[in-house]
Amino acid sequence: MNKPGKILGGLFAKPWVRALSALVFVVLLGAIFNADGTFFKWSTHRDMLRQVSVYGILACGMTLVIITSGIDLSVGSILGLSAVLFSTLTLRFSWPAFPAIALTLVAGLSCGALSGAMISRFRMQPFIATLAIMVFARGFAKYLSGGQKVSCAVAQPDGTYQYVDLPRIFSLIDHRILGDNIAVVSLIFLGCVALCWVLLSKLRWGRYLYATGGNEEAARLSGIPTGAIKFLAYGISGMLCGLAGICQAVQEQQGDPEAGTSYELTAIAMVVIGGTSLNGGRGGVLLTLLGVVTIGYLEKILSINAVGEASRLMLTGAIIVAAVLFQKTKKS
Repeated sequence: MNKPGKILGGLFAKPWVRALSALVFVVLLGAIFNADGTFFKWSTHRDMLRQVSVYGILACGMTLVIITSGIDLSVGSILGLSAVLFSTLTLRFSWPAFPAIALTLVAGLSCGALSGAMISRFRMQPFIATLAIMVFARGFAKYLSGGQKVSCAVAQPDGTYQYVDLPRIFSLIDHRILGDNIAVVSLIFLGCVALCWVLLSKLRWGRYLYATGGNEEAARLSGIPTGAIKFLAYGISGMLCGLAGICQAVQEQQGDPEAGTSYELTAIAMVVIGGTSLNGGRGGVLLTLLGVVTIGYLEKILSINAVGEASRLMLTGAIIVAAVLFQKTKKS
């Protein structure tokens, strides 16, 4: 290979270059297939960021898990459970915002911590442990809601419905600021990115996460509490699922026990496209941010061009495969 080729190859070996290149490619596609100029409107980009924010919150937690060489299949189900729990507390029981949010976050944290405990304490495979929590959380969401959506319409004993007002917390979170240009839920997502970046880049526990994912046995022999690190990663992921569930309930103005179905696929796609290695030990939440925006733009481009949901799901699966194969090609 000539010198320019080596330089170019070395440049594309960097995860952030690959992630940025994917984003640029998708944006160029949007410029070409712009749906009669719809892609060039500011509202398209604003709405894209709002629509992708819930997925992005899940992807932040998924990043921590994947860096430890794990996987979390339960994020969508925990989101659904959290949406139902938050809606039940606020709409049916009229709880104040703070205790309702706190209990929902604790519920998400507990589900994630249970996954982490099974993986770290009982040496279960992450796939099996999180699959079990995925099924349990979805079932509990349906049990808690009676299989129905929890909304402003509250069923009465006589079979009629009484409509209650939405609590103020719903309008606060589902609100736009700065001249109606930035959604609060988007700021919550960016806040999650910032918190995860601090954890991974500035704190000792972040270095432990990378070490555990890179070589767990070597990390353990060097004194790193690998079990506690995995517990931490899955616990934080569960708590972020709880936060995503709150945002989902607020945006939909209801708690749907089916909410979050297949969201784990999208979250994993965002992390992988960002360049975080599925083998663990490499990556970061800023790369995931690029992956989130890439998937967000791709979904928006397909939407404004009236591409069906079935085609979107197939394309997302193909993108995951391509991203993983591209990572392997650059390592070999």
